[in-house]
Amino acid sequence: MKMNPRVVAFVLAGGMGSRLLPLTEARAKPAVPFGGKYRIIDFALSNLINSGLCSIYVLVQYRSDSLLRHLRDGWQFGGLLQDQFIVPVAAQLHSEEDGWYRGTADAIFQNLNLLDIADDSLVAIFGADHIYRMDIRQMIDFHLRMHAEATVAAITVPAHQAIEFGVIECDPQGVINGFHEKREDAPNIPGKPGKVYASMGNYIFSARALFRELQADATRAESRFDFGRDILPAMLAHKSVYAYDYQTNVIPEEFDETPVYWRDVGTLDAYFEAQMDLCGPLPSLNLYNRRWPIRTASYPDPSAKFSIDQHGEPGSATRSIISGGCILSGGTVRSSVLGRSVKVHSGSVIEDSIVFDNCVIGANCKIQRTILDENVEVPDGECIGYDLDRDRSRHHVTDTGIVVVTSKSLRSP
Repeated sequence: MKMNPRVVAFVLAGGMGSRLLPLTEARAKPAVPFGGKYRIIDFALSNLINSGLCSIYVLVQYRSDSLLRHLRDGWQFGGLLQDQFIVPVAAQLHSEEDGWYRGTADAIFQNLNLLDIADDSLVAIFGADHIYRMDIRQMIDFHLRMHAEATVAAITVPAHQAIEFGVIECDPQGVINGFHEKREDAPNIPGKPGKVYASMGNYIFSARALFRELQADATRAESRFDFGRDILPAMLAHKSVYAYDYQTNVIPEEFDETPVYWRDVGTLDAYFEAQMDLCGPLPSLNLYNRRWPIRTASYPDPSAKFSIDQHGEPGSATRSIISGGCILSGGTVRSSVLGRSVKVHSGSVIEDSIVFDNCVIGANCKIQRTILDENVEVPDGECIGYDLDRDRSRHHVTDTGIVVVTSKSLRSP
């Protein structure tokens, strides 16, 4: 196999994201804002583009309007080169038997018509709902060196999280000899008690092998049409399925001692904590590396503005991310992430919170450990996050006390 095969990428962006409700009531999970100006899907797409992989199909399904608008505004190439494109693909009927995607494998199976199955071509299949940076070319190089038919990106996680992941058993060379899908009793890594090797849901396949396995899986009556549960375990007999250690991945101009960062933001608590990771003086996730930019839609926002209110008090922000178009008029923001065009009025204090685009915080408000959805207008004097019993009567509150406020919940009595 030659060392520069053609690579076509599929980004799986069709999940419901039910554990992120109410943030996913009106938008797909990959379209949920993150880090002020970004959307969750921007991280997967940026990794692909930064790695030189520019033939990308984005498979969409549930509540896709917001996601499609974002792809239109920020991710449409000019189409001058045939192998450079980002194309959204909706679930569609190719036959009377087809319907919604029944699983990750079925999503690819229903779109095999998009692939040119050549001897040396590869298919990258990546999820759209994780926060991380990765040079995917290094994973491809590993796949080619091992003469693999399939390669799975893997990361070490605490054993108590095994129930949330597909857990991999492999030998020191990376040959996978066992999968354990979301099992509490999944085996620990030899010599590392309390740790398991988890699949990140990112795969490289040799195109011919992928085509063969998807065709075979489509005939199995008991299949759940899932890569982790069905496709990859069925391939183990070929002894050509490898695990790629994500912790060996190197991003240009990053310090060698910088630990790799990967977060599954599938729950409100995980999503909130990942955003808080951005606010420290040395954030776990570096968004400021010009050699590895996180790309997104570019809007004509003015710069953020900090102004003095009628009492002569200045607006201020510490340990926070403030996006373009924000105006802090005497308000105070601490350890928080503000999206685009947020207005914070006199005397208000926002702490340990996430505020989406176009929110307006009235005067003398107190907000802590709260997520404000887009276009929320908080009236003067409102307190959120201080009396959780009161908050639960109007808003969604997680078990750890994070309050999620939508325009609908704020209007409720």
